[in-house]
Amino acid sequence: MIPLISVKNVKDISIATLTGKVINANNQLIIAEGCLFRLNQDCIVETDKEEIKAKVIGIDRAKAYLMPYSPFSTIYVGSKVIPLNNTEHYYIDDSWLGRILDARGEAIDDKPTPTGKDKITLRSAEKINILKKKPITEKFDVGVRAINALLTLAKGQRIGLVAGSGVGKSVLMGMITQFSEADIIVVGLIGERNREVREFIERNIGEDGMQKSVVIAAPADQSPLMRIQATELCHSVAEYYRDKGKNVLLLVDSLTRYAMAQREVAIAMGEPPAIKGYPPSVFSFIPPLLERSGNGGENSGSMTAIYTILSEGDEDYDPVVDTAKAILDGHIVLSKELAQRGHFPAIDIEKSISRCMDSIVLDSHSQIARQCKRLYSMYHQAKDLISLGGYQAGNDPELDEAIQKHSGIESILMQSTTQHVNFESSCQQLARIFK
Repeated sequence: MIPLISVKNVKDISIATLTGKVINANNQLIIAEGCLFRLNQDCIVETDKEEIKAKVIGIDRAKAYLMPYSPFSTIYVGSKVIPLNNTEHYYIDDSWLGRILDARGEAIDDKPTPTGKDKITLRSAEKINILKKKPITEKFDVGVRAINALLTLAKGQRIGLVAGSGVGKSVLMGMITQFSEADIIVVGLIGERNREVREFIERNIGEDGMQKSVVIAAPADQSPLMRIQATELCHSVAEYYRDKGKNVLLLVDSLTRYAMAQREVAIAMGEPPAIKGYPPSVFSFIPPLLERSGNGGENSGSMTAIYTILSEGDEDYDPVVDTAKAILDGHIVLSKELAQRGHFPAIDIEKSISRCMDSIVLDSHSQIARQCKRLYSMYHQAKDLISLGGYQAGNDPELDEAIQKHSGIESILMQSTTQHVNFESSCQQLARIFK
């Protein structure tokens, strides 16, 4: 007699797992069929030598397009593909502070991988009604005089740091990391050279800065999926601490390399390049990512975000720069010309703007900052004429004032890398020039 199985035990019966098979592959893309695949689903491709973890990045009728997370050595037509039902998740708490992790949340600092108590995913934060987001009302002191005085940032503001190579971008980020008033700092090093990861941590963050920091690194030699995942993980970690009531500073270096990783995925799927080599879909990923930063609900902390954006040549015609500028709450442009003159930080205040400044500082401060920018701009427009002796004092009272105050304005804009200037001192020094 065949024994009956009670209904309550049916769930304990092992059910066969549906699997697919590989029908085509190259170094970047694996094509599979044979079972139901879900977009963005993780899968395991089994070969006789290794298990390859991959992600479904596209579906075309019965075919699924998978991209591997890491390089693989062996794959065959007919290799088994096992879809995974679980989503990528991480366990986090304060044990993540002071740690250097990869996109999977695994330690790369020769310490045990942290195991926290709270579970997060790459998109775990609850979506906040736009009318219930906490408004921006408080200044954010970054310890850099030029920014505090002329481009004042706010808690919860999102700012772009637009720079080419060799202009002191990493050093300025390091100063902000060390001198800012943030409770928690989350740093994403996306697409950097391998050697630069250690250099940035040791030279720019330092031991004291690491005590309140979490560093997520996905260097240039990692797959585009790992670089994308690391960028999204940075935001999830920052959201976690923000929702715990902390004032969080998120630094992502760089948004451009996140866009480049999305470009690699899109081109692998066969999407044709359009604007300066970027397929159109790349620009649909940037706004949702940037909108994750900023303030949360009324009872949460703040999340101030600084994204570096690489610009070679004219940034006005770079599609990533243009897209980011349209979404962010301001941008700080670093000038190669100023850097070559030994002017540090090489902030071009004529091209830079903080859209939240007027709502968080006194009217008198705003007026002085605008006057300072105007005089600085007038001086540089007439600089060649002045240096050649072609300008006679008294012809233009405003230009006379610009010449008189130029050295004082320059002293506001320049600062050594070890000097910390708080917000109050920055404002006082600016006010003294215009007494």
